[in-house]
Order: sequence, then structure tokens, then C-alpha cells
Amino acid sequence: MAEEAILGFLQNNDEIAHSGYFAAEHNLDHEEVKNVIKSLQAFRYIEAKVLKREFFDLTDEGKKYAAEGSPEFHFFSAVPEEGTISMDDLQRMLDPFVFDVGSKQAPKKKWVAMGQQVSRTVQHVEDKVKEMLLQIQQGLELDQETLKSLKYRKLIILTEKWSGYSEVKKGPNYAPKRRSLATDLTRENLQNWQELDFKEYNVNAKGQPVDSGHLHPLLKVRKQFKDIFCQMGFEEMPTNNFVESSFWNFDALFQPQQHPARDSHDTFFLKAPSMTRELPEDYVARVKQVHESGGYGSRGYNCEWKREEANKNLLRTHTTAVSSRMLYALAKGPFTPKKYFSIDRVFRNEAVDKTHLAEFHQIEGVVCDRGLTLGDLIGVLQEFFSRLGMSNLRFKPAYNPYTEPSMEIFSYHAGLEKWVEIGNSGMFRPEMLQPMGLPEDVRVIAWGLSLERPTMILYKCDNIRELFGHKVDLKKVKENPICRIGIESA
Repeated sequence: MAEEAILGFLQNNDEIAHSGYFAAEHNLDHEEVKNVIKSLQAFRYIEAKVLKREFFDLTDEGKKYAAEGSPEFHFFSAVPEEGTISMDDLQRMLDPFVFDVGSKQAPKKKWVAMGQQVSRTVQHVEDKVKEMLLQIQQGLELDQETLKSLKYRKLIILTEKWSGYSEVKKGPNYAPKRRSLATDLTRENLQNWQELDFKEYNVNAKGQPVDSGHLHPLLKVRKQFKDIFCQMGFEEMPTNNFVESSFWNFDALFQPQQHPARDSHDTFFLKAPSMTRELPEDYVARVKQVHESGGYGSRGYNCEWKREEANKNLLRTHTTAVSSRMLYALAKGPFTPKKYFSIDRVFRNEAVDKTHLAEFHQIEGVVCDRGLTLGDLIGVLQEFFSRLGMSNLRFKPAYNPYTEPSMEIFSYHAGLEKWVEIGNSGMFRPEMLQPMGLPEDVRVIAWGLSLERPTMILYKCDNIRELFGHKVDLKKVKENPICRIGIESA
């Protein structure tokens, strides 16, 4: 009915000036009229301009201003035309609310000069606020800047939003009645194509979004790191055991049982099962000996080594626990040089903040061969990090219980214009390797870094909790870009 009315009206008239008035004159529902105009416009039967309007009511304060005038006008009126008046005298003359608001608004509008004494800077003013409020009461339209200022002062409140169309005119495809359009390329339609009007296809229209999974930024960066390790000939270690015994996590690495990292404040110990059931006894005996009395050129720690401490189960604090298992397995057979890597989750009993979590991912690389030196470690690090786009490296001596020498790795960050620590490295100590049964001339070089830190830098995330955990924004996971680490060198 609305479509008939619109097309029929335009057949004998130039335009529909206002869709709201048209609907009222023809006793039609305005929402129906809007929908029909939108549909006819899409098929170019008509052309129209969108109209939008907001309706406001005055607040109680706004009604008072409209009736009595604005506080700034009363404030200005209280200032004598010639000479000055003190602030104290003005405060006694005026209502407290009028004085408070007027003393702020009148100087802002440059009506008065304020100080201990107040004087006029102009002789006559118009109370524009009152005028604008009266116009709103009369249903007149005001510009957006005026409405914004009145809303800011809480003098008006939005009551209704209205939308419609104006200047509705005939379009290039106008007809008194809508033609039926063929939408399918059927056999019958193709045979009679000259007699039919086909619906235009919008080849630029987007199709329905494809339902699919999305890779988390950590997984994207992890994949690129894994590809770099594989390009360099490394073999991935199995890291599927989150639970480890203290023996493999600490003791096998020649970390003393009195070390602070083994305290419950730094490590998550399991209540059940609290103890491991089996360990390689011959290897345990050699580890116990090197801890208590030394060997292989070391004096050891010269303190009692307790089996019950080594048996305690925990959530692994580093993936080096996996490296110790792999090196022990390698020592059982004829020696073969190996290059291992792992990227998996580790757990620390740390306070959670914007840069630390109780669980995170560790990246670790291990090279085992005869006669390796510190120079080999530096060379491998230069090769590895250059594939990440970090060719400008520096090394600083450091301490680790199970590596000697040990080095912190720094790279120059051009964006921050400073050197940034990017990882840790070192050569495993003989006290760790010899009890495993590896040949005396075998050396192991290793390095590690977190997965979260480079991911935060790449995806410009300054809070780790927005990257990992229950606060992750799923929209960001769906829309984050690909990771380009290592792509150019792949």
C-alpha cells in the first residue's frame, strides 16, 4: 500500500518533500514508508536524501533558565555599568547557585573581568542560553555545537531520535509499478531472456563470513620460531610432561637443594602425587656424589643431598628438565651429535602483573657435540637471532647453576633506541654432563628465551594478561595479522 502511494504520487508530482508529512497525509505508518523508500532506492526507482533529527526536553535546571534567565546573565546584570563591585558584595546580592555558576560562565564568555573587584568588559549582552532553551521548547532545530554545549551543562535531555527521507524524486529506473525481476538463471529464464528484467548483481558485495578457527598470536609466533629451528637442522624434544620430579628439574642440572628457586614461594609443588615413583638409581647415585663431594674437577656443594627432596613432584619451572632427560637418553648409546629444541609451557610461583604470569612459554635450543667452545655458542646465537631480524648482539657474563660460562644476550632495539635483554645462554657444566655418562670431550651449548616477550613486541601489547589468560579479547585473536618473523630468511 505504501509502495503504491509513493510511486503513484511521484507519477504526477516532482517530489515528496518529507517522508513524515507524507505518511501523515496519506494515513500510512512512517516506518513502513521508510522501508519502502529504502527498497525502491536500492533498485533505483527513486532517489532520496536521509533525514535525521533528535528531539530534546529541558531538564528542571533548563526550565528554570528558560523562565528566569541564565545565572551568567544575572551575574552580569548585578555588576554596575560603571565602576566595580567586590566579589563579597556580589555573593551577598545573588543566590548562592546563581553566584557559583555565573562567576564561572560570565568570565568564560568575556562579559566581566574577575579579581578582588569585578567590572564589566562589555556594556550589553544577550542571554543566548535562555533564547536557545526557549527555541527547544518551541520544537525548533538547533546546530550541533549549540546542542553539545547545552547537553554538557545538563540543561537538556534527549527524548527521541527520528529518521526519515526528504527530496524523494524519480530515479533512472522509475516506473508507476515495480517490475518483477528474475533472480535465477534457470533454463526457462535463459530461453526468454529478452522478455525478462534480471536483477543486477553486486559483484562487490561481501559473502557470508566463513566460520573457522583462528590462531592465537602466541601460536603464530611459535610456528615461526619452530620453522627457524627446523631450518637450522634442530630436532624437537617431547615436552608433554608438565609434571616433573625435582630430580630432573633441579638435581640433574647440578642445582643445589638449598637454592632459593626450590622454595615453595618460587615453585608449584604437587600435593598428590607428591612423590615420584621411580628414578634411574645408578644415575641418582652419581648425581648424589657430585652434589655432596664433587667430582669431574668440581668440589661439589659439600652438604647433604636428600633423596626425599629429589623425589618431590612439581610443575616444571623450565623446559631444561626435558633437555636433561634427552641428554641422559643420548648418553646410554653410542654418542651421536644432536641439536634439540623445545617450545612449551613452564610454571613459576610468581606475583602476576602486566609483565609476569604464573605460567608462560619457554623457547630452548640445545647443541651437543665433541669439542664445542664458547665461540661455537656465540656463532650459533648470531645465526639464530639473525633469522629473527636481530643481527646486532651483545653478550654479558652471567651466573647459572648448571652452565659455566653463562651469558645474557642483548639486542639493540632501533625503535626503543636502547639495548634490550632477549635471552640467556651458556655451556652445561661437567658436573651435569659427566654423571649422565656422556664422553669427557662432549660439550653442550644451550640458550633460552620466552615466547611471550617477542609476541608482545610484535603485536604491540603492553600487558601480558591481554595476550594470555581469561582477559584475552577474542576479537583481537580473530583479527590479528600474520607473524612475519623469519619469513624473509625462510
